[in-house]
Amino acid sequence: MPRYAPEPAQQHGAPRRTGVLLVNLGTPEAPTAAALRPYLKQFLWDPRVVEIPRPVWWLILNLFVLTLRPAKSAAKYAKIWMAEGSPLKVHTERQAKLLRGWLGEAGAAEIAVAWAMRYGQPSIANMLDQFKRDGVERVLVVPLYPQYAASSTASVMDDVADWIKRSRNPLEIRFIKHFHDHPGYIAALAASVRDYWTTNGRPDKLVMSFHGVPRRSLDLGDPYHCECQKTGRLLAEALGLSGKDYMVTFQSRFGKAEWLQPYTQPTLEKLGRDGTARVDVICPGFVADCLETLEEIAMECKEAFLLSGGKKFHYIPCVNERPDWIAAFRDLVSAHLSGWPLAATADPQAKQRATALGAKS
Repeated sequence: MPRYAPEPAQQHGAPRRTGVLLVNLGTPEAPTAAALRPYLKQFLWDPRVVEIPRPVWWLILNLFVLTLRPAKSAAKYAKIWMAEGSPLKVHTERQAKLLRGWLGEAGAAEIAVAWAMRYGQPSIANMLDQFKRDGVERVLVVPLYPQYAASSTASVMDDVADWIKRSRNPLEIRFIKHFHDHPGYIAALAASVRDYWTTNGRPDKLVMSFHGVPRRSLDLGDPYHCECQKTGRLLAEALGLSGKDYMVTFQSRFGKAEWLQPYTQPTLEKLGRDGTARVDVICPGFVADCLETLEEIAMECKEAFLLSGGKKFHYIPCVNERPDWIAAFRDLVSAHLSGWPLAATADPQAKQRATALGAKS
C-alpha cells in the first residue's frame, strides 16, 4: 500500500487560492439505527472522546453500546430531523454559504469556503482533497466549537494531522483554537437573548447549558470548564444580569464517571421543585442547533422541569444563521486569515518555464 495518497495533476501557472474549512461534530446520514451504528462507532472509538484503555473499551463499545444505543439514538434524531436532513448539517451548510457571501462582500471573493464533519460525511480528509483539486494552497480550519476541549477541537486537529501524514504535498494549515470570548460572538448571543425576551418576556432564571465532559479532563489540564465559565460570565455581563439571574450547567453525560457539574437536567428539576416558575435555557457551546439542543434540552429537559413543578420552559435557539453572528464570524475568520493572500494570484510565467524545462503542461 502506498505511503502517500496520489496528488492531483499539477496545473502550472494556476492561481493559488486560500480556503476556509468549517468543521462540526458530525451527524448520521439518516435517523435510523442502521445509519447510527457506523456514526457512533467512529465517534465513540476516537481516543480523544473516550479515554478508556482500548481493549476494555472495544469490548464495551461493540458488545453493549453499539448493540443498544443506535436504536435509541435514532428515535431521538427522528424527532428533530428536518426536510433537508439533520439540523446540524443543515445549519453548518447554511453558515458556510453565508460566510462565503459575507467574505465576498468584504473583498475576499476568491476565498474558497467549505464545510466538513469530524464524524460522518463529508469528511475532513475528503474536503481537504477537494481543496487541493481546486487549486487551494493554504487553509484555515475552523472547528465550530466556541470553547476548546481536547475531545472536540483537538480531535479535529488530530484528523487534519492524519491527513497531512498521508500527503506528499500537504496544504499550509492554520487553526482557530477557540472563540469563547470573542466580542462578536458574545454580542450575537446577547442579541439573540434580548430579541427572544422582547417577544416572549423574561424568565425567573436563565440557564446557560454547555456540553459536558468528564471531570477528570479538568484535572488533567483541559481548559474547557474555564472557557465555558468565561463565556457565561461575559454573556451575563452583556445582558446586565446579576449572579442570581443565571446559572452555568453541563449536559450530555455518558457513563458512570463524574462529569463537570452542575448537571443541567437535575438542576432544572431542582429549580422546578423549589418553585421557579419560568426558566429559559440557552446553549452557548453550540453555534448550530442539533440533537443536544433540540431534543435533549428543548424536549427532555423541558419535560423534566415541568414534571418537577415548573410552570414555563423556554429554549432560546443557537445563533445559527443570525446576521449578527455571521458578521462576527466573518470578522473572526478574517482576523485569522491575516497575512495570507485574500485573492487568487496566478504566475503568468510559470507555464512557460515549466514547458521549457520539459514538464507536462
